Amino acid sequence: MTFLTVITYLGIFMFALAGAFKARGAKLDIFGGLVVAFVSAYGGGTLRDLLLGVRPLTWINDNLAFGLVFAGTAVTFLVKDKVNNFRRTIFFTDAMGIGLFTAVGIEAAIQTGTNNLYSLIMGIITATFGGLIADIFCGYAPLLLRKGELYATACAAGGLAFILINKYFDFHRSLDLSICVILVVAVRIYSKRKRLTLPEI
Repeated sequence: MTFLTVITYLGIFMFALAGAFKARGAKLDIFGGLVVAFVSAYGGGTLRDLLLGVRPLTWINDNLAFGLVFAGTAVTFLVKDKVNNFRRTIFFTDAMGIGLFTAVGIEAAIQTGTNNLYSLIMGIITATFGGLIADIFCGYAPLLLRKGELYATACAAGGLAFILINKYFDFHRSLDLSICVILVVAVRIYSKRKRLTLPEI
């Protein structure tokens, strides 16, 4: 199992957790939670694959990935009496998810021969669109579009670092991916704590 595969599966699990916690906040039943967890984990990657013309979709016939969605939903159900601060839990699982999926999305695009700019865009789409769809399903204002949230911006910062490191330095690929993940998560957490925002249009 490659390092890219490891962070892909970890990202799926983290987004499944985030999606299931969102479903709990919206007071959905366990089936609704599973649907939202699935959409959160697979939505961005599915859109990326469709745009890149990847067939079959990367999650088709991947039983381990599907099992991780079930596991994330089950964990959320089992700890429902032990996790009181849903917003904090969702925030940290989602921050980890976008970091992992930004790296995965960029690398997946690069492997298809996509240029650096569009690989960065594919990374942002992979990281953010699953959560956007999950937010819509749960009736929340999507984090991707919410004022005061450096969400896609955090993905862009980490993704750009990945692109530049890959272009100008001869590091091991796992180090490139790790730097991307860490930077996305760090920017997301720091911007939230310091209440950093982008200028209004």
